[in-house]
Amino acid sequence: MRTIKEINEKIKKGQVVVATAEEIIELAGKKGIKKAAQEVDVVTTGTFGPMCSSGAYFNIGHSKPRVKLGGGVCKFNDVPAYTGFAAMDVYLGATALPDDDPRNKIYPGEFRYGGGHVIQELLEGKDVRLEVVAYGTDCYPRKKLETLIRLQDLNEAVLFNIRNCYQNYNVAVNLSEKIIYTYMGVLMPRLGNANYCSAGQLSPLLKDPYYKTVGIGTKIFLGGGIGYVAWHGTQHNPSVKRKPNGVPAVPSGTLAVIGDLKQMKAEWLRGTSMVGYGTTLTVGIGVPIPILNEEIAQQVAVKDEDLYAPIVDYSQNYPQCIPGALGEVSYAQLKSGKIKVEGKAVPTGALSSYAKAKEIAEELKSWIQKRDFILSEPVALLPGAESGYSFKPLHERPVT
Repeated sequence: MRTIKEINEKIKKGQVVVATAEEIIELAGKKGIKKAAQEVDVVTTGTFGPMCSSGAYFNIGHSKPRVKLGGGVCKFNDVPAYTGFAAMDVYLGATALPDDDPRNKIYPGEFRYGGGHVIQELLEGKDVRLEVVAYGTDCYPRKKLETLIRLQDLNEAVLFNIRNCYQNYNVAVNLSEKIIYTYMGVLMPRLGNANYCSAGQLSPLLKDPYYKTVGIGTKIFLGGGIGYVAWHGTQHNPSVKRKPNGVPAVPSGTLAVIGDLKQMKAEWLRGTSMVGYGTTLTVGIGVPIPILNEEIAQQVAVKDEDLYAPIVDYSQNYPQCIPGALGEVSYAQLKSGKIKVEGKAVPTGALSSYAKAKEIAEELKSWIQKRDFILSEPVALLPGAESGYSFKPLHERPVT
């Protein structure tokens, strides 16, 4: 029907028709897929939830005399960064914790502050204390540095998240007799609640299940600024069971994303504490999906009633790598506030924000309509099931 190049020409002329993933569902319901595909050029998606495999790399800039961070110790507000690079490059992970954090020694730990919170404070324009301890060399003689820095003081500040935007995910429950604390939140005993983490019908990879448009180089909304898909994310697993509509029935595809942190906003990158588990970063991502043909229009119009997630016990099955689910449930059922598990009515809770995901899709739509955002042509699409690429957990691999 159309190409990305043709869509970009329409954007430049102010003639493009953009719909959010919610709006395309309504339009397809009224007019049918064929008409919706003819009328709409781009569909915008969004998701806003905790994504642990996130962080940022920085080039600090040189002090006088020079100091070598590589191989030394570097901390931001007491949170350690990885220094195994050259002299002034470091990477701060979202889950990094201060050395004196008690962790789970006093159970459950509160995990009040970590790498994700540092990233948020830099975006808020706050001073962050930088501490460096180095071993000293002839060309980098300084052995200690302590100063306050702000985001604008850094030569480079780049958000680089190696696994974001999971395509579908587990619904977490607890079959045990005690409260458990997980990355899926607090789970009450005896099926006391069920937590999930997805925007469902707004979620980017659920609207492009076979990765027909998303690939390396795809331009996206990232943390309130412009970012790009850098690679498929870690644990990308396209070779999983799928429903007749093509949507994976279990966790599958992921994205590695990158963008200039200095363009981003604290509203869309939030340091997050998970009681009894650790810290993370809640990330806002929006992916535009060009409607190149009717097949893609059919996929973006799939609604919550036809998107299913597995229900997994996080007291035994998940931690012990025991395969199997307690059933599956649609996102429409999850969003209703209650599901049935083993005959019991179980209240549901979302770790991700559907309201924020909707805002992201609307914001990205407005960027495109105002000609502030041109679609990019991916240099390579993400590996699909036909590629033979498949993530295998350690317990499924031969041990030598």
